Amino acid sequence: MSFVIAAFIGYLFGSIPFGLIFTACAGLGDIRKVGSGNIGATNVLRTGRKDLAFLTTLCDIGKAVMAVILVKYIFNNPVELPLTAGFFSVVGHNFPVWLGFKGGKGVASTLGMMMATSFSVGALTAVTWLGVALISKYSSLSAIIALSSAPVFALCMLDEPQPYIICYAALAVLSIIRHKANIRRLWLKQESKVSFTK
Repeated sequence: MSFVIAAFIGYLFGSIPFGLIFTACAGLGDIRKVGSGNIGATNVLRTGRKDLAFLTTLCDIGKAVMAVILVKYIFNNPVELPLTAGFFSVVGHNFPVWLGFKGGKGVASTLGMMMATSFSVGALTAVTWLGVALISKYSSLSAIIALSSAPVFALCMLDEPQPYIICYAALAVLSIIRHKANIRRLWLKQESKVSFTK
């Protein structure tokens, strides 16, 4: 039962569509009709509002962090239940019931849950994302590489890595599935680049 509650809490937090809320409140209309149609920060950035994209990133990270912290507090369980809550916060972001199960790709939320469950692995994964993004200018490529590296980081950095590896690997697979259209565009050299300066 505790796993079900942890999963529900994670999903509930994760399903809050901050990108959609912030852009709507700013008078930019429905973010799902802009760019890729995604509700995440990368698509919010395509509106030209870097402030809203930054705020979306922080809140998408934060909702996963809060889900993990709340479950840790409720159940006093240091590993399995927080990982469950973190995993389902990403599921909630990707498939929010309020939006017909059509959400984002969960990159920021995945980084948030990683930092909340293992700060060292999460921080290194975030640095990897940033490094690849700055070099390639492809948000999708940086997400795929960074999140796929997380299980390796867990193996190298944690004393008892098995539950983390399983969870992080599952999230990496989920991210790859969510980015399948981007992977195709990358292969065809048709993927849009993201500008961090303009």
